[in-house]
Amino acid sequence: MTEEVKKAAPAATERPQGDRPQGNRSQGDRPQGNRPQGDRPQGARPQGTRPQGGRDRPQRGGPRGRFQRRRKFCKFCADTSLDIDHKDPDLLRGFITERYKILPSRVTGTCSKHQRFLTTAIKRARLLALVPYTPLHHD
Repeated sequence: MTEEVKKAAPAATERPQGDRPQGNRSQGDRPQGNRPQGDRPQGARPQGTRPQGGRDRPQRGGPRGRFQRRRKFCKFCADTSLDIDHKDPDLLRGFITERYKILPSRVTGTCSKHQRFLTTAIKRARLLALVPYTPLHHD
């Protein structure tokens, strides 16, 4: 009976490959020949009436065509006469939002050293009620 069962079910190594040709080719080999290319015409692609780059096209906004932003710099490093002081709320208001959140250094451009001093000064000014914590705190 065991011989009859083996003949009825094909072995795992002898699986049929469908319509693939059976040959002694390695995995990287591909059959050479003409393959269908679809509906595209052969040869050069048709060009439109728009000018393609070159000198005729006007440059916008610089070499890459993007809006070029000014480089951010630390206001306190550039002007050493400015001191970060918690008793100066007018200076500190430039570094908080209208919702009284502390602006990050990537927005203001301050260096990490002065950003730490600014954060401490704003928190001290809030504690002394020179700068409000929220928009609901009125003067």
